[in-house]
Amino acid sequence: MKDNLKKLQEYLSKLDNALIAFSGGVDSTFLAKVSYDVLGNRALAVTVTSPIHAKSELKEAVELAKKIGIPHLVVEFNDILEIEEFRKNPLNRCYICKFNLFSRFKAITEEKGFKYILEGTNADDVSDFRPGRRALKELGILSPLLECGIKKEEIRILSKEMGLPTWDKPSYACLASRIPYGEEITYDKLSMVEKAEEDLKDLGFSGFRVRYHGDVARVELPKDQMETIFKEGIREEIVKRIKRAGFKYVALDLEGYRAGSLNEPHMRVVKNV
Repeated sequence: MKDNLKKLQEYLSKLDNALIAFSGGVDSTFLAKVSYDVLGNRALAVTVTSPIHAKSELKEAVELAKKIGIPHLVVEFNDILEIEEFRKNPLNRCYICKFNLFSRFKAITEEKGFKYILEGTNADDVSDFRPGRRALKELGILSPLLECGIKKEEIRILSKEMGLPTWDKPSYACLASRIPYGEEITYDKLSMVEKAEEDLKDLGFSGFRVRYHGDVARVELPKDQMETIFKEGIREEIVKRIKRAGFKYVALDLEGYRAGSLNEPHMRVVKNV
């Protein structure tokens, strides 16, 4: 594990400077911290604000950047839903998003004199369906954690040793991932999901998803949190809050949370996207 950290530090030391795509998640926070330790002010963390990113995640990213000390820039991507190809929500939605987003990052590097763009894909991510990886390759974006063979569990352990509060943060994906492929992505749908998830977070739940199915909110909870729903008053409060977010019905998915559950009906197809 320490060998991989040293490998990452050596990798970064060979870069003149670097812009880091910084979401405030486990991977990008670890990458930002090590990049700043190695490059100092020659590293710049960049966080996106857009309708598909929860406002609470932006707030956390701003606070984390201050804690690390790394220079930080917040950029708007508020016109993402004006990209018709993305809004239609095809199977390669993540490719469309990543290509447009990182193209903007490339424009920032040219404007500010940065040479490299880094992002936080780790060595475990290659086993998952991630069409956005193709966009990163096409645009020449570097993935140091992947290239240095650093896995998620290593990142969590090293993050804890470094005092990063994200060491045990649940994995997170953009709000668009809650909407089934082929279902048009709109501001209203994203807002409903964001409100419902923030309410569940306020009730003490973590590592969950609220999937959009028209009038129905399908709630995926980690299996070890399912029993909490049946404590006195909790189920009723969940239903009240999620309905207040705009849904008419609330369903608990008995399989619990699993990453990419909306990919399941399409798995034979998406592997070829």
